[in-house]
Parts: sequence; structure tokens; C-alpha cells
Amino acid sequence: MTPDSLVEFCLSLPQATESFPFGEETSVFKTSGNGKIFALSALAGEPFKVSLKCDPEEGRALREEFPEHITPGYHLNKKHWITVVLDGVVEDEHVEQLLRDSHALVRPKVPRVPRGSAG
Repeated sequence: MTPDSLVEFCLSLPQATESFPFGEETSVFKTSGNGKIFALSALAGEPFKVSLKCDPEEGRALREEFPEHITPGYHLNKKHWITVVLDGVVEDEHVEQLLRDSHALVRPKVPRVPRGSAG
């Protein structure tokens, strides 16, 4: 995954926006409905990494499976965030699924329309 493909994928998710609250070197991806962060990346970083929100149990399992490539979130809550090195060891499709899952954890919940209500 390249920095450009990471940005393109993150922005393809519903209500996703990119901002730079920590300076122009760090892209922050949020949902526009509630402003919650689902991914952060220093796009010019070496090695290239992305931090994302993750279910705590899944995060633990991923850190065990990829100990050199998935670590507790860098400068983030270590229980709820992981950092993934994007050098190809963790396949792009897996990274994309992790990003979708992170987005799903923070996206605004759409209220259900009660049955029988006109939409």
C-alpha cells in the first residue's frame, strides 16, 4: 500500500474526511458526522505506517500474529489502537479490512426508522 492508495481508500469510506490537526506531515481521517478519528498516518514516514482503531481482542490477536508489523497504537490508547507497518507483510486487502472495521467502530450510527413510518 502506498501513501496515495491509503488516502484514496480512507476517503472512499462513507462520510470520511482528511485533516491535518497535528501538522501537515500527519494525515488524520475522521467521519464527518461526528468528527471521530478512525486512522492516522505520517504519509512520508519511514517505515510507512497507519494507526487505526481496533477491537481490543482482535488487536491482541493481530499483534501476536504479526509481532514485527502490528504494534500497540503509537502515541494512542494501547488497548483500542494498533499501528500497522505498510511494507507488504500485512497484505493490502487485510489492511483495507482493518480500515473498514476501524471506520465502522467510530462512524455515526444511523437511527432506525420505526416500522410503519413513511420514509
